Amino acid sequence: MKIAVIVFPGSNCDHDAYSVLKGIRRMEVNFVWHKATDLNRYEAILIPGGFSYGDYLRAGSIAKFSPIMTSVIDKAKRGYPVLGICNGFQVLVESGLLPGALITNRNLKFLSRPVSLVTRTTDSVFTRNLNKGEKLVMPIAHRQGNFTADEETLKEIRDDDRIVFTYGSELGGNPNGSVLNIAGILNKERNVLGMMPHPERAADPLLGSTDGLKIFESLAGNS
Repeated sequence: MKIAVIVFPGSNCDHDAYSVLKGIRRMEVNFVWHKATDLNRYEAILIPGGFSYGDYLRAGSIAKFSPIMTSVIDKAKRGYPVLGICNGFQVLVESGLLPGALITNRNLKFLSRPVSLVTRTTDSVFTRNLNKGEKLVMPIAHRQGNFTADEETLKEIRDDDRIVFTYGSELGGNPNGSVLNIAGILNKERNVLGMMPHPERAADPLLGSTDGLKIFESLAGNS
């Protein structure tokens, strides 16, 4: 599988993601600068964490206008897997590929610490190597990770089993106030995943957890 890691001005987890993906069997990975317009050679896309354009407005709201996003949206609508992590999740929401909004954490502070996650669905290309209810540990690093949506949207994503991860009760529980404890969601077609925790920072024993590898190996079709 050929996967593009999109790089915006202010991305800071692009090399982390690249390093992890490079080490996974059957995965070929390249950086793609945000001013590029062609993603035709790629079979999957990753939008990494960071602070695209410095988060000078709402996080991700400027990045959605980058030239590359036209191609990202086109690939997503054609069914290709797209994974947005942290700032990448924010970009996907601002671009309309995922519903809801990500607002400032309830304590109004930037949070950087490990969290406990509970796997809510395995019916996606990103979670097929996981078990429903499986608990994972990954770090977060964000100020605007508080997921919210109107009641109709929440009912829809809940009824369609599109809540992928929720924050568990361990390690302090829900760190940012997200409604329904949501830490990650899918689009209707189940090929776009946005999540606030960082699986690429939980993919090596030296980092204290390898739970994030399961997401990337699921995406690559490895077991």
